Amino acid sequence: MRILHTSDWHLGRSFHRVGMLGAQAEFIGHLVSTVREREVDAVVVSGDVYDRAVPPLAAVELFDDALHRLAGLGVPTVMISGNHDSARRLGVGAGLMGRAGIHLRTEPSACGTPVLLSDAHGDVAFYGLPYLEPALVRDEFGVDRAGHETVLAAAMDRVRADLAARPAGTRSVVLAHAFVTGGEPSDSERDIAVGGVASVPAAVFDGVDYVALGHLHGCQTLTDRVRYSGSPLAYSFSEAGHRKSMWLVDLAADGAVTAERVDCPAPRPLARLRGTLEELLADPALAPHEEAWVEATLTDPVRPADPMARLAERFPHTLALVFDPDRPPDDPGVSYARRLAGRDDRQIAEDFVAHVRGAGPDPHERTVLRDAFDAVRADEAAREVAR
Repeated sequence: MRILHTSDWHLGRSFHRVGMLGAQAEFIGHLVSTVREREVDAVVVSGDVYDRAVPPLAAVELFDDALHRLAGLGVPTVMISGNHDSARRLGVGAGLMGRAGIHLRTEPSACGTPVLLSDAHGDVAFYGLPYLEPALVRDEFGVDRAGHETVLAAAMDRVRADLAARPAGTRSVVLAHAFVTGGEPSDSERDIAVGGVASVPAAVFDGVDYVALGHLHGCQTLTDRVRYSGSPLAYSFSEAGHRKSMWLVDLAADGAVTAERVDCPAPRPLARLRGTLEELLADPALAPHEEAWVEATLTDPVRPADPMARLAERFPHTLALVFDPDRPPDDPGVSYARRLAGRDDRQIAEDFVAHVRGAGPDPHERTVLRDAFDAVRADEAAREVAR
């Protein structure tokens, strides 16, 4: 069975205030062409179809167009909700769509109920594990402590139990939206850390033939059977070095996996440039980036006049400007943003306690801070679900 694995479409998202709907429509056209030309048997979309719980109408219309075009090809599609999606909204009409071959899996309770597709060698069971917000699904899975590894392990126990009851030789594919250990994040994914821990080990998914992951925006191979497709478009300058693609996966009769990357069309290259303003304006080696979307980091010791306007004369698609003067780290003039770079919210809070009190929080206080941040995150997730 030939499977096309994609994820993280983020329909409705912009890139530094540049609308991406046209590029997203081009990607959908490329996806449909790939399905037709490469004789794909099934499409899997591993979450974050939309960029937010209540997407703009234009994004919903593009999603509707994608579903009609995929259904028109007669190729089954399996989709799960991600942490950016409203699972309830995305799942509306799932029963009717299933009759057209579009299978939406947004309910945690259905993790152990697969979509069964068949080829000449028998059944392939597709299990959809939507994004599982630990605080919201702990009762569903009967776990004592709400954590990503705990709830995913419980969901996978249901998958393995169902698979064990099926005829020998039944092959299996799991769709999941999670941060798996070994994956490389970028700046455009929303933090899903619980208790200070965001990632889960790949061993959680042992026992199935292929795991189609979503959430991280870089295309990555964690094992031959566990892969991220990444987002089809770049949504932050941290993805400047990414090769945006989908996985074309061939699942053999014995469950063996071979995979090929299929490149996605890029609306414009990305470039991250660093130097003084005069260096960026004069360096002939930067000529290839003049038509790229540019993030410019200026290292001038004193902020120059009209930097964006002057940069735009050479790089008309400059979208982001960062000031990072070359100064010693202990220089009092170093910016607040630079001092906080690389720290998450909990670490920033702990640093504040140390700054005010002269000593950092003790283990009990760290637990209080961690639980407070987790409670706020869970409350935000619950409100999104209820919208």
